[in-house]
Amino acid sequence: MNMRVHLTSPADGRSPVRRTGMRYWLALASLGLNVVAQAGLPASTSNNYAAETIASGLEHPWSLAFLPDGRMLVTERAGRLRLVTIDGKLSAPIAGVPKVYASGQGGLLDVALDPAFAQNRLVYLSYAEPGNNDLAGTAVARARLIETASSARLEQLVVILRQQPKTVGGAHFGSRLAFARDGTLFVTMGERYQRDRAQELDVSFGKVLRIRPDGGIPPDNPYVGRKDVLPEIWSHGHRNPQSAAIHPATGALWTIEHGARGGDEINIPLAGRNYGWPVITYGHDYSGLPIGEGTAKAGMEQPVYYWDPSIAPSGMAFYTSNRYPGWNGTLLVGALKGQALVRLTLKGNQVVAEERLLGNAKQRIRDVRQGPDGWVYLLTDADDGAILRLKPR
Repeated sequence: MNMRVHLTSPADGRSPVRRTGMRYWLALASLGLNVVAQAGLPASTSNNYAAETIASGLEHPWSLAFLPDGRMLVTERAGRLRLVTIDGKLSAPIAGVPKVYASGQGGLLDVALDPAFAQNRLVYLSYAEPGNNDLAGTAVARARLIETASSARLEQLVVILRQQPKTVGGAHFGSRLAFARDGTLFVTMGERYQRDRAQELDVSFGKVLRIRPDGGIPPDNPYVGRKDVLPEIWSHGHRNPQSAAIHPATGALWTIEHGARGGDEINIPLAGRNYGWPVITYGHDYSGLPIGEGTAKAGMEQPVYYWDPSIAPSGMAFYTSNRYPGWNGTLLVGALKGQALVRLTLKGNQVVAEERLLGNAKQRIRDVRQGPDGWVYLLTDADDGAILRLKPR
């Protein structure tokens, strides 16, 4: 079902989303009704594009955010944050980054700019935060980026969100950040490889969370007022969502999460909904055995699209420019295991075509971003990781 949400500016000049509050999210909820899971389509391949290296020498870069002047903030999983000029010059590591649990999939992960960054210089970081006795958990901090002629640093750092509780292990931290149109912040949380906890509402494992930029709880979150549920929870039943972006036309949050052996899912998480993991999934365990009760169950949502076998998706962006003819409105997804850039053509909320690019490069694509110049920029997950720019041959 296609639905277009029209947002017009009210006479008082306030954002229509801020003024309508939960009515806006209820309108978006209809976007996800009657979803029938769609299996991955046969993917075409293209050799019409090449990857141009902008910068190299980054240790497992995880996320990229563009500053208003075109420079890039890039996280390295080992715990470094760097500024990168458009011609590829790397800064020294920026001071003031919080200590991270750099083990397994943990470390310094996503980076996002405040919507009002040009005025307040606020930067948001998600990361694996170390605890006592080798415990760790996903956390989100915000700080002010201060630059001088010779250096850059983070000041006034405050942790605004912590996974509850910390646990052992270095897997499934989730960690993507996405600012909604109403100024709230979505945070994806992996289930830390503890499957059943994705269904428990008193922990933040396997959830999408929604908070205010200062860490406060929006009063229209679906579980506010329930003592047995964390009030920051937006949706649950997720495995390890490492992709998140806001749809440019509808304003809805889209996420992509890793399946096990197959079952990578694209979802449009709606308030209070259960996305099934590990009760339902289109994947199998790494042993080859089935997981859960099947692929569908009453009260649990179906994905918009899924891959089987897995492509290991990480990083996504809706493309909104015309640098690449015919791409405007498509969804770009990085593939780690698939070692490709996946381009999905959309019709409403339905995927109608899949194309895979850069397969010959044999690179694990960790993040995908559209630059202010309209070009697509990619991060490669490697000991000597790089920033790539996609160009027509």
